[in-house]
Amino acid sequence: MHDEGRREVSKTNLIRNTIVLGGWTLISRGSGLARDVLMAGYLGTGAAADAFNVAFSLPNMFRRFFAEGAFNQAFVPMYSKKLEGGEDSGRFASDAFSGLTFVLLIVTLIGTLAMPWLVWAMAAGFVGDARFDLAVSFGRITFVYILFISLVALLSGVMNAHGRFSEAGFVPILMNLIFIAAIGLAVWAGWDMGQTLAWTVPVTGIAQLAFTWVAAHRIGFRARLHLPRWTPDLRHLLIIAGPAVLAGGVVQINLLVGRQVASFTEGAISWLVYADRLYQLPLGVVGIAVGTVLLPDLARRLRANDEAGAQASLNRSLEFALALTLPAAVALVVIAHALTFVLYQRGAFGPADTTATALALAIYGAGLPAFVLQKVWQPLYYAREDTRRPFQFALMAMVVNAALAVGLMPYIGFAAAAVATTLAAWIMLAQLIWGARGMGSAVQLDARSKQRLPRIIAAAAIMGAVLYGVAWAIAPWLYHMGWRYIALAGLIAAGGIAYFGSGAAMGAFKLSDFRALRRG
Repeated sequence: MHDEGRREVSKTNLIRNTIVLGGWTLISRGSGLARDVLMAGYLGTGAAADAFNVAFSLPNMFRRFFAEGAFNQAFVPMYSKKLEGGEDSGRFASDAFSGLTFVLLIVTLIGTLAMPWLVWAMAAGFVGDARFDLAVSFGRITFVYILFISLVALLSGVMNAHGRFSEAGFVPILMNLIFIAAIGLAVWAGWDMGQTLAWTVPVTGIAQLAFTWVAAHRIGFRARLHLPRWTPDLRHLLIIAGPAVLAGGVVQINLLVGRQVASFTEGAISWLVYADRLYQLPLGVVGIAVGTVLLPDLARRLRANDEAGAQASLNRSLEFALALTLPAAVALVVIAHALTFVLYQRGAFGPADTTATALALAIYGAGLPAFVLQKVWQPLYYAREDTRRPFQFALMAMVVNAALAVGLMPYIGFAAAAVATTLAAWIMLAQLIWGARGMGSAVQLDARSKQRLPRIIAAAAIMGAVLYGVAWAIAPWLYHMGWRYIALAGLIAAGGIAYFGSGAAMGAFKLSDFRALRRG
């Protein structure tokens, strides 16, 4: 009874931590949407917009390669286990921090010098027009961001292992607030918007690192820089991280392929970026939050040989992820055009931009459940320090992505990049699920999940039908410049009532699940 009660409290803490991080991520994505709405209105989808989006994607691509997508997936389980076992976790983290800083300084220097080649690798379609020189100029300004944000990612991993999710959740909000202020300042002072946004990138990186450094210091972690030491723990970390780094590289190759396909159509990179921002809202709120909280939790449970607790963590995370992701995916597909029109169409962002962005958004929306569920299944591997098989799976998904993007481009143009990304995501998820079959009871669906998951799907289908009907009925108001915000709010409210009402009636979820959070 005592162990059962402890597992129940821990499950409550897991969901509460997921909701805390998801709440911060929701605020982050909301502020990011406000930033993108301003960028769409003042920068549009022309040469400067395409150039900035490529320049800003370069440090972010390498950040996911070195930090969030690879290094941290190996670092967090090792740090969590040392913390749980009372070992010298602080020394291990400081060694990792110093080693990562050394590597990042070299990468930053090389990347800045090699910027023309990086832009060519990202967007060969820019060669021969103004976008290429602009992207190189912006890239040399923005690339140093990789140094700051990668160190932020490591410090955030330390805080997440200590159960401190709020501080790490505020970091991207800080970036968006600085961007919004910079856009307003550029409009007021008459500055060139592209140059202003480029210089804002390193400023945000410095601010984010300073904030995270102070937050880590408050929980007792002292990030002391020293010459890298080749310790047994660091060697083990690199051995584990190696396949994850390769897997991260495969994911970034997928991004490169998509950018290359889009670069041959002016404005297409910006269309994909604006669509990506909208589908990243539910992906960030649910998928990244669940994955970030689940990884250290599974690592601790597996160290303690708590198979029942690991199964409960996975199943509750799966229910939580699908309950919020499926309706979001349905909405992105069914009302993609209305969402894009209301949120983006103004100023330099015209009707043709709305149509193209909405098409990409609907395609991405169809892949949203796969993107999110990858965040649920991947921790099963990383918590066991198994980074080799996710790399193999990612390699297969990369081949599919490249073949589809290049093969479909002559027939459907820039949309081939979105179609390839979505189909590759589903193939990646299928491999993760199939590969986890031998992991024992921890990966099996329990009775509650088997009962609830089909009902969640049914509730999302009902919501989709309601959204379609209501959108058709209120179209005159939805596409009226003076009423569009009110009409969209009403449309979303109608969909929410349909989903949560039918879901509660069918038993897809219960209010008691959320009352448990307050009691915890």
